[in-house]
Amino acid sequence: MEIKDTSETWETVSTRRPFEGAKTAVSSDVVRMPDGATVRRDYQVHPGSVCVLALDEAGQVLVLRQYRHPVRRKLWELPAGLLDVPGENPLHAAQRELYEEAHVKADDWRVLVDFYASPGGSDEAIRVFLARDLAEAEGARFEVSEEEADMQFARIPPAELVRGVLAGELGNPGLVAGVLALAAALAGEGGLDALRPADAPWSARPYEA
Repeated sequence: MEIKDTSETWETVSTRRPFEGAKTAVSSDVVRMPDGATVRRDYQVHPGSVCVLALDEAGQVLVLRQYRHPVRRKLWELPAGLLDVPGENPLHAAQRELYEEAHVKADDWRVLVDFYASPGGSDEAIRVFLARDLAEAEGARFEVSEEEADMQFARIPPAELVRGVLAGELGNPGLVAGVLALAAALAGEGGLDALRPADAPWSARPYEA
């Protein structure tokens, strides 16, 4: 058996949207199981997200800290944002988020890891990019507001982030997946240069290159 996720769709008998927000919604589907029984599945409908693991010339990772109201915590995270436009190229979105949140640009981009945030309750797909050859972005800094207005920034060695993840001290999913994928890539054959190119296909969120 090949250990690989595969596409499959079970019959949706009916569907409704009890909630429609500005960026996300809730879908309530009645789904027919393989044995013929039907069940209701409620889940968040999400446009998808991108994260950027920006690795500087000293081998440190750019992280930021901001308040997340649903979990009532300030979390250390990677620069990240929503795929606001349907079919948007995720690389373009990642470059925008790195500029807007950290006022940084990068010359070398690769795909680090793709994952689903919580596939039992949301269709959110996340792509984490690796960005290298960093430099300060030109022009004025992007004006931030709300939770972003209180952000703190740091550059941290990957080993320290891995330690924090394994100790249960860091819990943002993009950061957890990103730093562990970085550690695996660094230890693997070919290192970071063996990662997928920045325009690698993404079946969870197809886009035009």
